[in-house]
Amino acid sequence: MPKRVWLLIIGMLVNVTGNSFLWPLTTIYMHDYLGKSLSVAGLVLMVNAAAAIIGNLLGGVLFDKIGGYRSIMGGIIVTTLALAGLTMWHDFTQFAVFYTIIGFSGGIVFPSMYAMVGTVWPEGGRKAFNAIYLAQNVGVAIGPAMAGFLAAYSFDYIFAANLGMYILFFLIALFGFKSMSISPVSHTSVFNEKKKIRKKAPFQALMIVSIGYLMCWIGYVQWQSTIAAYTQQIGITLPQYSFLWTINGLLIVLGQPFIQPIIKRIEDNIKRQLVVGIIIMMVSYVVVAFAQDFSMFIAAMVILTIGEMFAWPAVPALANQLAPKGREGFYQGIVNSVATSGRMIGPLFGGLMVDLYGMPALFLVVTLLSGIAIFTSLIYDRPLKKEMEKNLQETYTQ
Repeated sequence: MPKRVWLLIIGMLVNVTGNSFLWPLTTIYMHDYLGKSLSVAGLVLMVNAAAAIIGNLLGGVLFDKIGGYRSIMGGIIVTTLALAGLTMWHDFTQFAVFYTIIGFSGGIVFPSMYAMVGTVWPEGGRKAFNAIYLAQNVGVAIGPAMAGFLAAYSFDYIFAANLGMYILFFLIALFGFKSMSISPVSHTSVFNEKKKIRKKAPFQALMIVSIGYLMCWIGYVQWQSTIAAYTQQIGITLPQYSFLWTINGLLIVLGQPFIQPIIKRIEDNIKRQLVVGIIIMMVSYVVVAFAQDFSMFIAAMVILTIGEMFAWPAVPALANQLAPKGREGFYQGIVNSVATSGRMIGPLFGGLMVDLYGMPALFLVVTLLSGIAIFTSLIYDRPLKKEMEKNLQETYTQ
């Protein structure tokens, strides 16, 4: 991969590692240390996710307007200041405010990073986005492990370590990303091309894919909420449940050589990648529905992870393909905000389903949602085909 892509990978790794110091322990911190109920903690997490959605959309627009370097630096600076506030003040109100700001400013960074890697290495295709996806998962694997170690001494170390990682990210971006800056002129000039703006087919295709992407995330996030609670009810210990996510992170990294031959065969067919990935994830929900011991949960997690390895990198890669020139950031912002929406809606949706109808009903509904995602993956390109047919007819008429 080009050197510039490696810089983006390292930056994403540091960014996600820093974020991962905080999010796994946020609920515990608010409940056990600040004395707040789980409902209040859940509300803070929901507000944080909502702020992240706004940040995702704004980050995509900023990428197109002012370039990737400036939008990323802006998000990093605001996040660093908010983390400094968390390090110095530990009152609940201040924590909730700073944590919401972190959700917003962190949300600005992610679509810009994805749009940047697609812009600086366009010939990389899916490989570029898969590399960023891998960096995220390595960060998710490292961050919580280090956070647990530091939290054993003091939560203050968690905030300080998170701040330290963001200062490092700031330095990497300051000296490494500036050379990748895309001139805003090239991004705004598309607005003068009225013919391109009037073509709605790529945006319609993205919206269709996004519906399925949202369905997938609503199902996926159940592993972090309702399924997590379910494992405790049937006697799976907390360390065993945590180990499932260790398997997830390790398999994503170590399993790449095994799935690459398959990916290579369907590399140019993103529709097939999506459908294969979602079907595999759907199988995992069927397995976990019948799981009664830890070995079955391991099997379900392995299947789920293999599915996400196909599906998750394919969506930003598709968004990059669909985006008209100058709208790459906006399209990546939509994709990131859809994923964040799924993480926000999923726990509430799953909790209501379990409370009203029980776990079997939830597994059935999640499987049906996966079916919807398969359907949207199969039909997303219809607007593109219609537009192509229309253009051919117009050309033939002329």
